[in-house]
Amino acid sequence: MKSQDYRFSVAPMMDWTDRHCRVFHRRLSRRARLYTEMLTTGAVVHGDRARLLGFDASEHLVALQLGGSDPRELAAAARIGEDFGYDEINLNVGCPSDRVKDGRFGACLMAEPALVAEGVAAMKRAVRVPVTVKCRIGIDDQDPELALDTLARGVIEAGADVLIVHARKAWLNGLSPKENRDIPPLDYERVYRLKAAMPHVPIIINGGIASLDEAKRHLAYVDGVMLGRAAYQEPWRLLSVDPDLFDEAAPYTTMQEALEAMIPYIEEELARGKRLHAITRHFVGAFFGVSGARAFRRHLAEHGTRPGAGADVLREAIALIGSRAAAPMAA
Repeated sequence: MKSQDYRFSVAPMMDWTDRHCRVFHRRLSRRARLYTEMLTTGAVVHGDRARLLGFDASEHLVALQLGGSDPRELAAAARIGEDFGYDEINLNVGCPSDRVKDGRFGACLMAEPALVAEGVAAMKRAVRVPVTVKCRIGIDDQDPELALDTLARGVIEAGADVLIVHARKAWLNGLSPKENRDIPPLDYERVYRLKAAMPHVPIIINGGIASLDEAKRHLAYVDGVMLGRAAYQEPWRLLSVDPDLFDEAAPYTTMQEALEAMIPYIEEELARGKRLHAITRHFVGAFFGVSGARAFRRHLAEHGTRPGAGADVLREAIALIGSRAAAPMAA
């Protein structure tokens, strides 16, 4: 597989995305960069590594996203991730959940830019793969002009290769993690200003981007775009990534073909004891707006959750889709 750049990435989403989702997304785009859900350094260093870190070879290029603040543990976890074959180590300084705040990782670290920089430097010394940082523009009452600039310059000086910026604040006091995805206003211009101030640093923008048309508009100002909910809830959009952003053919022409290409993987996973629904739950948005989409979802919901359900359930669901899904939908 050829080397990728950072023009397009798919964001990890806690409790939503997993390795089955990444395998599915890779069937839709060869060029999108994929990220694991955030794993704490403690889990990586002391937990069941095969279960937590194992991934399918088809996922490359794939990044391991870490949550943590202790430089020594970050370095150890990064080294383990590199040994497992991950192509990038990403430090999350943007997740606003209560659990990460209590554990001193995620968005609360926006208040400790020197510690974040120390962690990045430790990871850079530990691995040869790129080390990247995903952050917010600020938290709570921070001034985004000062907070983002301080964090960005600190981690870049420490050796970070790329900075991914979710273009809204995180309010750790007063808003739930769900509310933090929508209520703080987006400020794309702040990210554009960061890029203008640091022209030689690869800057990726994230947050509220709902289509490839929007992504292309952002690419006039920054180096790359990361989609989150839009990629997960409406995965058909990913079929247009390679042709629209990289001038290359998509791996499969239609969503039906992409899902049929998932069947060998599904059969392998079922043979290992996985349940069908654990994989097909990521397909519910595959046919948004086309004839048969509701029947497709209903068939998976009714039959895919049954004990012993096999890949034939997916084949039957695909057969319910109308001819309007013969080509990718508008991006």
